[in-house]
Amino acid sequence: MSEQIKRELLDVTGHKCPIPVLRLRKYLEKLETGEEITLIASDPMAQLDIAHFCHKAGHDLMNITKEGGKIVFQIRK
Repeated sequence: MSEQIKRELLDVTGHKCPIPVLRLRKYLEKLETGEEITLIASDPMAQLDIAHFCHKAGHDLMNITKEGGKIVFQIRK
């Protein structure tokens, strides 16, 4: 039986940086290592800020996609 990975969603659309990073950091505190979160943002600076935060904090930024003015991040703690 395979272990199911918990996946969460955090929508910070409409918030300017640094709010998306601050909300992500706080949200990740309640997740276990290996759990994943999808973050949706609209601020173009979030792409740089989220990538930098994940690199510094040791989280795996698995994917970034753009969908109609929104940026979708897949992150594994």
